[in-house]
Amino acid sequence: MASLAFRNLFRNTRRTVLTVMLMGFSLTALIVFDGLMRGMITLMVDNITGTLTGEAQIHRVGYLENLDVDLYIDNANEIEAQLQQDISLQAYAPRVITGAMISSSYNVSGGIVYGVDAVLEQTVSKVREAMISGEYLSGEDSELLIGVSMAELLEVELGDRIVLTLSEVDNGELAQALFRVSGIIEFGMRELDENFVFINLASARQVLGMSEQQTHEFALNFITPLDMANTNSPLLDKLNVGEIEALNWLELNPDISLILEISRYSSVMIGAILFLLASLGVINSMFMSIYERIYEFGVIKAIGTRPKDIRNLILFEALFLSLISCVMGIALGAAIGAYTSTNGVAFGEMEFSGIALNNAIFTEFNIIQFTQFPLYVVLLTVIAAIYPARFASRIIPSDALQRSL
Repeated sequence: MASLAFRNLFRNTRRTVLTVMLMGFSLTALIVFDGLMRGMITLMVDNITGTLTGEAQIHRVGYLENLDVDLYIDNANEIEAQLQQDISLQAYAPRVITGAMISSSYNVSGGIVYGVDAVLEQTVSKVREAMISGEYLSGEDSELLIGVSMAELLEVELGDRIVLTLSEVDNGELAQALFRVSGIIEFGMRELDENFVFINLASARQVLGMSEQQTHEFALNFITPLDMANTNSPLLDKLNVGEIEALNWLELNPDISLILEISRYSSVMIGAILFLLASLGVINSMFMSIYERIYEFGVIKAIGTRPKDIRNLILFEALFLSLISCVMGIALGAAIGAYTSTNGVAFGEMEFSGIALNNAIFTEFNIIQFTQFPLYVVLLTVIAAIYPARFASRIIPSDALQRSL
């Protein structure tokens, strides 16, 4: 029965090839689309956690609502001691953050000032990697890193003076400090390049009137990727005490979390649409094949062939059709995926909930693309062939024998 079914596929080679192309291209499209979605999610997560945010953060409760400089962590040394002892943590960095008026000899701009530890900051963010000119922070009081877009607005270059005007903690009095541009950075994200400057942690504390025990934020990176998305992390649970809150990156970016959740199901929705269309194509192809052979079905049924055998014949034809389609789809999907995973796909600049994606998206392979997706093709093709198979098995010999080709 299987041998006969395989031979029947090539009685009309053109129709078989077109049907195989329909299902094979659907599988290819699903493999490539799923790889692109996985690559986009990886890029989004990397832009969120790797650029500046970190994989988790520690703040005073209420600080994130409006970045109030008075809501600082008063026992930073105690928290730092806990972080140093935790084996799940790869790196951490303390930060002092405040809004400020940033002025040069030519212009003025509002922005966010980050006071960072020059050494520890390199382990949790890409500030140093974003340097395009000048020198990274070394610990001197007057050093300042500025985004390339803000530097253009203020018309400053390396060595030029920058005055920061900000409010001191607790008393709210205005304070000014003079810095010199030691480096220019470019993250490739408009929000960061236009609004952020970085100075040394000690300088930021001094200008704001804070002690060495006080800080606004700790940025954390974990050793294993699973910990970064774990809302029940033992470390974060331990730190969530009293007025201190520790949140992972999903909790810090709830809008992005929703987008990522929807993205995970996008392949399912696209696959369902593609395979629904392909299934209709299979049904049409099988019915055309049955009507071309309806006289033959009438003959074999008249000589005693059981309806079950005719039904199995059609299902075997659908099975072989799907297997050939899977071979084609997997081969083509792997070839396209291999190319795009190396060269990437440039979509231009996109923005999701304030997160800019202006890098090429590189597709990512996953085992389910070459196991589960082809299995779905086989199952859906065989299921789609059940209706034509039942129709063929119920052919009345006397009616079929009256037809001629």
